[in-house]
Amino acid sequence: MKDEEILDLYWNRSELAIPETASKYGHYCKEISYNILHSSEDAEECVNDTWLKTWNNIPPQRPGRLAAFLGRITRNLSLDRYRYYNAAKRGLSQTELALEELDECIPAGARPEEIVEGKMLTELIEKFLLTQPRQKRELFIRRYWYMYSVKDAAKDMGIKVGTAASILQRMREALKSYLEKEGIEI
Repeated sequence: MKDEEILDLYWNRSELAIPETASKYGHYCKEISYNILHSSEDAEECVNDTWLKTWNNIPPQRPGRLAAFLGRITRNLSLDRYRYYNAAKRGLSQTELALEELDECIPAGARPEEIVEGKMLTELIEKFLLTQPRQKRELFIRRYWYMYSVKDAAKDMGIKVGTAASILQRMREALKSYLEKEGIEI
């Protein structure tokens, strides 16, 4: 079923919307969640929460890209669960490592004005990534969006682990420099 047809099911409040979404995007969403949580059970729960949140958000929203919309919901739910589980301890999971690596080049915060700045930051990161060659951009997204380990991302990209680590390090440095030039305090 095409995305537009699935979206129409949501708009018409048809109960078929969720099974159709699960059939088409279930594996995709579970992979995103599993890469963050490393638990099949927790990933499955986050994916089920994704379907509920999607049902509650469509309408009024009508996303242009359903896969990206579902991926963002799944990722955010999974990160929330990850933070909840790890609130009292610091681990060295791939999720923690990836987030720590990004701490060096992306500011953090939760004040209302920082939410607005976060939207600007998202746009700047997207612009930065569009200036990068396709392979580097894909590697960056695999590591920091899908939370792949450097080893798994390198394997998927057909490059050596050391090469992937070097590319990611240089990209983080370039991103930090780019954001500072755009007036973002790191």
